[in-house]
Amino acid sequence: MMPAPKIGGLVPFSSCDYPGELACVVFLAGCPWRCGYCHNPHLQAREQHDAAPQWDEILIWLKTRRGLLDAVVFSGGEPLIEPQLPEMMRAVKALGFKIGLHSGGAYPKRLQECLPYLDWVGFDIKSDFMLYEKITAVTGSGAVASASLKLLLASKVALECRSTIHPSLHSEDELIALAQALSDLGVQRYVLQAFRSAGCAEPALINSAQLHFAQFPQPATLAAIEQQFASFQFVSALAA
Repeated sequence: MMPAPKIGGLVPFSSCDYPGELACVVFLAGCPWRCGYCHNPHLQAREQHDAAPQWDEILIWLKTRRGLLDAVVFSGGEPLIEPQLPEMMRAVKALGFKIGLHSGGAYPKRLQECLPYLDWVGFDIKSDFMLYEKITAVTGSGAVASASLKLLLASKVALECRSTIHPSLHSEDELIALAQALSDLGVQRYVLQAFRSAGCAEPALINSAQLHFAQFPQPATLAAIEQQFASFQFVSALAA
């Protein structure tokens, strides 16, 4: 018998985590990567949070939300770390909800198992895949992320790619090159979101962001990136 899924938290109502749909967000605990700018470091450990409901309790609650919510979004941490995620999605789908996923693609094989149930994915792109280790601190992270993105593009599941950017981690040229690479792969929707200090456990990143974000990225960089996609959005530090 498999252990119960490790739940890190539940947001019962959200209008911004699945575009155009009213959703709840289930946070799954655990992440194999250690990105310095992470704003959910409390979800990196693979453990059930005491304040979070159990999965069976969430399923019972979801039955009362039919007709009130449109979708259930699985987030994290890295939700693909949860071995039971495909079965969790199957159960949610059986209740009539759409299914969204927030993921960095750390486990391509599990993502492939989830594809039949997915309606929309917000995919976290750290940087050029060759430079992932600089951000994740994990060797090989770029290769698995690349494999996951290719699975999503081939599946035709609705997809939005997002990159959290920081002036100490990304140069203007790197951002333009990344946008070109994603466009060449077939990405249509892309969001750049400025680093948020809330939750971050790295003082150096917080301090350097405060010094440089007024000039980062430059308007010319954003204009060059926008040309590559059917839909592009920049979420500034002020908006975040």
